[in-house]
Amino acid sequence: MPGGRALALRAVAALGTAGAATVGYGLYERGSYTLTRREVPVLAPDSTPLRILHLSDLHVLPRQTGKLHWLGELARVVPDLVALTGDVLSHADASGPLRQALAPLYGFPGVFVPGNNDYHVPRPRSPHHYILGPDEAAPKGPALDWPGFAKDLTLDSGWRDMTHVHEVLAVGGLRLDVRGVDDARLRRDRADLVSAPPENGVDLALGLSHTPEPRVLDAFTADGVQLTLSGHTHGGQIRLPFVGALVTNCGLDRGRARGLSRWHVAPETGTVRSSWLHVSAGLGTSPFAPIRLGCRPEATLLTLVPAS
Repeated sequence: MPGGRALALRAVAALGTAGAATVGYGLYERGSYTLTRREVPVLAPDSTPLRILHLSDLHVLPRQTGKLHWLGELARVVPDLVALTGDVLSHADASGPLRQALAPLYGFPGVFVPGNNDYHVPRPRSPHHYILGPDEAAPKGPALDWPGFAKDLTLDSGWRDMTHVHEVLAVGGLRLDVRGVDDARLRRDRADLVSAPPENGVDLALGLSHTPEPRVLDAFTADGVQLTLSGHTHGGQIRLPFVGALVTNCGLDRGRARGLSRWHVAPETGTVRSSWLHVSAGLGTSPFAPIRLGCRPEATLLTLVPAS
């Protein structure tokens, strides 16, 4: 028995060491900011390529100077459009530092919508929802001033708040039909308020929704939106080899937790329509679950090119 007990103790020690190493690596990965580049074959033949810098899920705290500095350096990619798809704040005092960090990007056109975590300060939650799924009864913290932040960001940058707004913008020599909704995770989305087919002469129909809930993707695609930009999933935040994301924390399937995919919908007419979906893995985490594993934080430069 003494030998068996020693073996058990060694096994427990080995598991503890492996667990500590995994957590340590997860803490390291959360600060390994990455610029991902992807091509989207979505434009008409002979169209000029369009570069969209997609930012999402920043979850900024005032003390995160490394993340804020990295954001400002993204101006070097010279995008035609910046698209910010929500969950940008995690603290009542984050607005000023974040707007200052984004200032180098203000020279480019931009559009944005809010996410579910832009309305309340995050509170501690059990980490099990990163494995088993979202906690519908999670308590909310004090209110965040999203309307004030959105107003200040618009005044600072000239970017457009696309929350339940649908309009045509001239960007990079192209005409873009852009529409956005409030957060679908909180069921604040009203796709019907922006529903309409794209105008004649539009080069691209672009949709913005923080949470890629299927009902929003269906509505956008049925209306003729060609590309929807979303975030929310953190790419799964914890990804395992040969498994990928464990959860998406929304109705989207795990295989689409990050990156590009095609979305198909069959409206009542019976004609199947399809669109591109890009889900950003995002740049942040909750302050109470500050690890990423197999899923580094990212901003994405999407180059839209003619479809073959």
